[in-house]
Amino acid sequence: QVQLVESGGGLVQAGGSLRLSCVASGRTFSNYQMAWFRQAPGKERQFVAGISSRDGNSYYADSVKDRFTISRDNAKNTQYLQMNSLKPEDTAVYYCAADSNRLYFYKYATAYNYWGQGTQVTVSS
Repeated sequence: QVQLVESGGGLVQAGGSLRLSCVASGRTFSNYQMAWFRQAPGKERQFVAGISSRDGNSYYADSVKDRFTISRDNAKNTQYLQMNSLKPEDTAVYYCAADSNRLYFYKYATAYNYWGQGTQVTVSS
């Protein structure tokens, strides 16, 4: 069983920055495909960013490209999401997700078998 614990959410003004962290339990974190998703009220959960366990390549939704940066520290069992130039439309609950089954990265929520509890990010205009 893998537990994911997010932190770092909060209230920020438009144009500001936040850094989300996600700490994972388990001894094989380096093998997990990792990602961030978000869900705004009344909307479906959407992919934000992901990072491959095989080659460290990162992937982003078009809406956050060039503003958000995903990274991972396998020694600390932690992934991060640095969010810059935040916009009110970034307001959502952000979820950390881990896929312990696949060798390749997928951006679909159904590929992920472990989820954190979510952290609220609110961007005021």
